[in-house]
Amino acid sequence: MRNIIMDKEIVFSSRASKKSPYVFWLVLLFLIMAFGVYICGVSLTRVTVPSKPTKISFTRVERTCSINGIPPEELVYVHFPQPKTYSREECKCTPVRFFVILSMQRSGSGWFETLLNSHPNISSNGEVFSLKQRRQSMETIQRTLDTIYNLEWISSAAKNDCVAAVGFKWMLNQAVMVYHRQIANYFNQKGVSVIFLFRRNLLRRLVSLLANAYDKDAKLINGTHMSHVHTREEADLLAQFKPTLNVSSLIVDLSTAERTMMESLEFFKSNRHMILYYEDIINNPKALSDVQEFLRVPFRKLKSRQVKIHIKPLHEQVHNWYDVYSTVQGSQYEHFLHSSDYIS
Repeated sequence: MRNIIMDKEIVFSSRASKKSPYVFWLVLLFLIMAFGVYICGVSLTRVTVPSKPTKISFTRVERTCSINGIPPEELVYVHFPQPKTYSREECKCTPVRFFVILSMQRSGSGWFETLLNSHPNISSNGEVFSLKQRRQSMETIQRTLDTIYNLEWISSAAKNDCVAAVGFKWMLNQAVMVYHRQIANYFNQKGVSVIFLFRRNLLRRLVSLLANAYDKDAKLINGTHMSHVHTREEADLLAQFKPTLNVSSLIVDLSTAERTMMESLEFFKSNRHMILYYEDIINNPKALSDVQEFLRVPFRKLKSRQVKIHIKPLHEQVHNWYDVYSTVQGSQYEHFLHSSDYIS
């Protein structure tokens, strides 16, 4: 009897094992179908059918501007700005180069900028960062720079048509030295060329600084402060004031100005740049040709209506000349006493 029962168990087990593959496949097929129904249901819930036909808009792709004839090493300095506030129309493929004039007050930057703006293809936008809110942080500085180099800066000097070079003048004491690393990186990334404009005779620069500061209060020309003038009569009127220099700090003041110049050259040495001196513009006719070559614009004779104010020897322009002379004589700045920055 026991053997009969064991035989039945063996038979049953054998039949179950033969049916189990079919059961497995049926269960797997059911799970796949159920999963497929679930996926379809989820997809249908996410599809919305518009009640009205959707209008498809196409963006017109502007033609690529040609860069033929531009050396590969200069491509980083060539730009084709696309302002958002207006269209450059037929000038949209005029290549534009970006520049900045790094200088110090009373170093001839205003005069130099009027010379540049007499060129039909150069637009220099003035002393942009004279307003403190524009230089409060690197963020505000970059926002201002982006506006200028996208040809959307509004100024009396701006030319927004077929300009080939656009820039502005920036005094070193207007946050340039504070954010010099970030600014130098920006110039390299944007392909901005730097024109350093300095004055060799720092003693004459100091005289001009003090005279200009005096006129801010005195307003010698019809009650109006004039940093730059356009007639000889106006220039002679401003030149009548003879400032008194502080001889106790004179050497330190000259040294500080000189050190600032040298540090700026070090900070921006990685940028494409040229060094220009006020005295060279006056005495060397080729200086302005070199600037135009640097900016890659056609050569033009540049003109300015500005008239130089201080054209006399230093001893006729300083009130305490003998004290100044004895202080500077024998120092590293002795040559300032005798050199001039005017054509006699």
